[in-house]
Amino acid sequence: MQKKLDDLNQIASIAKALSNPIRIEILNFLSKQTTCFHGDLADILPIAKSTLSQHLNELKEANLITGTISGNHVKYCINQEEWKNAQLAFHAFFNPIALNDLCKK
Repeated sequence: MQKKLDDLNQIASIAKALSNPIRIEILNFLSKQTTCFHGDLADILPIAKSTLSQHLNELKEANLITGTISGNHVKYCINQEEWKNAQLAFHAFFNPIALNDLCKK
């Protein structure tokens, strides 16, 4: 029962992180980088630095990205392992629901 609760908490945490278009745009931008991003994301996205910081913290709390201080900037990367875990968790959650024939008219 604890594993199922942990899985549900993981899905809820990720869903919360993905619930904002700016955070999705951050993930989209980072996923297209060939290496971790060393620049200032505030130069890329048209939002205030304080707002950007809140969005980055939400993504870090969900373990979808990592942020490491590198000189005067923070190096942001997609957390590859957690991204794969998120894909598996959502697949396991949605797959049985999509196959459930009880809800068909």
